[in-house]
Amino acid sequence: MSKKILLIEDNAGMRENTAEILQLANYKVVTAVNGKEGIALAQQEEPDLIICDIMMPVLDGYGVLHMLSKDDKTASIPFIFLTAKADRTDFRKGMEMGADDYITKPFDDIELLNAIESRLKKSELIRKEFSKNAEGLNNFFHEARGFDVLKKLSEECEIRVYRKKEEIYKEENYPKGIYFLNKGKLKTCKLNDQAKELITGLYKEGDFFGYLALLEESKYSDSAVALEDIEVCLIPKDDFYSLVYKNSEVSRKFIKMLSDNLREKEEQLLKFAYNSVRKKVADALVTLYDRYKNENDKNFTISISREDLANLAGIATESTIRTLSDFKDERLIEINVSKITILNYEKLINIHN
Repeated sequence: MSKKILLIEDNAGMRENTAEILQLANYKVVTAVNGKEGIALAQQEEPDLIICDIMMPVLDGYGVLHMLSKDDKTASIPFIFLTAKADRTDFRKGMEMGADDYITKPFDDIELLNAIESRLKKSELIRKEFSKNAEGLNNFFHEARGFDVLKKLSEECEIRVYRKKEEIYKEENYPKGIYFLNKGKLKTCKLNDQAKELITGLYKEGDFFGYLALLEESKYSDSAVALEDIEVCLIPKDDFYSLVYKNSEVSRKFIKMLSDNLREKEEQLLKFAYNSVRKKVADALVTLYDRYKNENDKNFTISISREDLANLAGIATESTIRTLSDFKDERLIEINVSKITILNYEKLINIHN
């Protein structure tokens, strides 16, 4: 399928000649005669790449880039400036605003097409969904290495193996990188003033964790502990910063992860404050189900200690044991030593205070 390019150029001759070059290279071309029209077409057409002149009436190229960067639908579209000016100050201004490239008029066909191909390839890489495992992550790093925007990426992730109950990092330590859970399950937790543990997060294969402290440039606010034998990839700090701060698409993904994390914690605090013991245990089981159930599993079974379940629910272990016994009698769950099988997910969701 042909890639779509939006060309914003006020000079009719330049616009027609450039459009012809692009069409001969099998690109689908949409043209705009000024910046205001270009913004409207970018939002309507959602092109794969935008080429924009800087000096234009109504709205110049800098204004176009500024407006498009504020819109989630258009912010990640590769953007190339066309200009007759070759001043270094103008070049730096455009790049600092987020432009992907800068082509000075007059240009030849090959220069233009090479720039377009390079930027489309980079964009395709960032959007590509790599498999959520160590191999997929390394593939991402390997392919990203060729682009200026993602530098200093390691040849491969450092894979570490942790046994059940072993700490990956500890509260109050400074982060050395971001972690990627390649295999297994883990929790993040912290101790309150009475030395009681509270589980702050649950993670599964394919999840990133430990990134909040890096973004805040602070110590860890909780500890990460393996719930079973796990494999973890450590992505060095510099590589993480390259991913987040030098690429808008990747940074938006992490921002979404942060917002989801904050939303989960807000809901957790509300449950701790207002829910009954029965409702808290039911919610903890539902959380485990939602987090760890595989689509192919007919029934969901998880091995978890009563203490961990109590820490997830935010109640005493004794209260958790009594409530689990009630749920077993009601045929909501089945218990076999440390393993809990959820038999009636819907009823657990609908348990009221």
